[in-house]
Amino acid sequence: MDDGKPTGPQAKWWSRPAEGRPSRSGPENRKPETQAPETQAPENQAPEGREVQPSLPSGPPLHEPDEYSTPPYGGPGPWAPAPPVQRPTPAHGTPVPPQAAPLPPQPSPVDPQAAPVPPQSSPQPPHPALVPPQGAPEQPPYATTHGAGGPGEQRSPSSQWVQYDPWGAPGQPLTQAGPPAGTEPGIRKNRRGGAFAGVLLLTLVASGIGGGVGAYIERTGGLTTVELPQASHDNGDRAPESVAGIAASALPSVVTLHVSGTAESGTGTGFVLDARGHILTNNHVVAPAGSSGDITVTFSSGETAAAELVGKDSGYDLAVVRVKGVSGLKPLPLGNSDNVRVGDPVVAIGAPFDLSNTVTSGIISAKQRPITAGGEKGDGSDISYVDALQTDAPINPGNSGGPLVDTQAHVIGINSAIRAADSGKGTERGGQSGSIGLGFAIPINQGKRVAEELINTGRATHPVIGVTLDMKYTGDGAKVGEKGPEDGPAVTKDGPAAKAGIRSGDVITEVRGQRVHSGEELIVKIRAHRPGDRLELRLTRGGKELSVTLTLGSASGT
Repeated sequence: MDDGKPTGPQAKWWSRPAEGRPSRSGPENRKPETQAPETQAPENQAPEGREVQPSLPSGPPLHEPDEYSTPPYGGPGPWAPAPPVQRPTPAHGTPVPPQAAPLPPQPSPVDPQAAPVPPQSSPQPPHPALVPPQGAPEQPPYATTHGAGGPGEQRSPSSQWVQYDPWGAPGQPLTQAGPPAGTEPGIRKNRRGGAFAGVLLLTLVASGIGGGVGAYIERTGGLTTVELPQASHDNGDRAPESVAGIAASALPSVVTLHVSGTAESGTGTGFVLDARGHILTNNHVVAPAGSSGDITVTFSSGETAAAELVGKDSGYDLAVVRVKGVSGLKPLPLGNSDNVRVGDPVVAIGAPFDLSNTVTSGIISAKQRPITAGGEKGDGSDISYVDALQTDAPINPGNSGGPLVDTQAHVIGINSAIRAADSGKGTERGGQSGSIGLGFAIPINQGKRVAEELINTGRATHPVIGVTLDMKYTGDGAKVGEKGPEDGPAVTKDGPAAKAGIRSGDVITEVRGQRVHSGEELIVKIRAHRPGDRLELRLTRGGKELSVTLTLGSASGT
């Protein structure tokens, strides 16, 4: 100290209450107490080297608690910053219970970085109230180390002012025992963090389990066995005129033919004509067998049987085979193709691409469509001329020879040809192109007559008029040629045409009122009739139109 006073630890009051002023007042309103000279209270002066122990007040503290835990006597040493405004402690002192245990040393509240407070010009003398009574202990309980260590020094472990609460109840110890072991804020915070993490983990697990259970319930509709609603079983009955009713009635009479010969093989369809085992099909279906090939028939029930050729005709593209040793055959009833009208519903049954018992449906798209099929041999001997029924019921390779039936399951045609999408030259037969909705069937009236002749005689007859046509004629109509076979006459002597007055070079334009545009169409129209039928023809000769009537002749087919 500058004034030469002792430099040992001393206690100093920052403020002191005046008598009879219980109310609070700020530091600016307090009047400083006149300090007693050192000579006025020698009886209260502590001996040399001894600190003064003030007596503690018995009443409640008169100043507010200090949030910075600053004791009412300030920080350590004269360099401690001034504490907040405090109510003065009574002069008679605050009692300190002797059993209070000192706390472990704690860092000084003084900020080491704060600017030091300049020292007092001279230390104030101790207040008389601070003079310890006789027999005071050697070491005061609130001794500090601020005299010698300088700012930032730790307080002595014996300090009783570390946790001092000036507003505590009277008679309570100046220090409070710290929190129980394990309840410090840091430990409690760690425990709360661990508990929160546990709760979060449990929530995530429960959410995952709940989500899985919810997804399972959503997919399955519940935790029990799922049974989806379904219509009850019926007896399978369908209206006879429906496609299903027609198919159920016709399928037992439809067969699949597998033909193999020395050079080729093929698959087609046929249907039962009578109980004796006669089956009608196309000539181009059985043609691969030749004269020594094998023909096998498979029924809709799956039973198979060997078949033999009864007769065939390439001009009509029809053939009849027969199975033996098979009982319970169900013939398919024949309809009348003359009664068919465009737009009538039809059902086609067959084995397209060897898919047996295939059923397709459609309508009659056109009637009396003149088509020619075959011609693979090049000499014209395998060309067939058909005045066909056109249908949009899908027909594909393998349907050939199968029945085209009406709503009463009666056969009205024999499926024979399709118009392929990859060919613009005409109707193709036996190709691998699929249906484009242009299928053609031989009318059953023509098929019935040819089948009867093949069963009865093994051969079919063709109606003829007795002329040789010029197939290279490009005009409209069918032109009678100049010469016949082997340079003979184009009009057969004493034939139907010769008797009707037809001459070489005439152009036939109509048959029974139906227009004819080519030689093929004239053949088709003639073969659509029976030998012996009377036909009225229109023709042009030298620019004039003529009408003639003739009776059809007969020629043996091949």
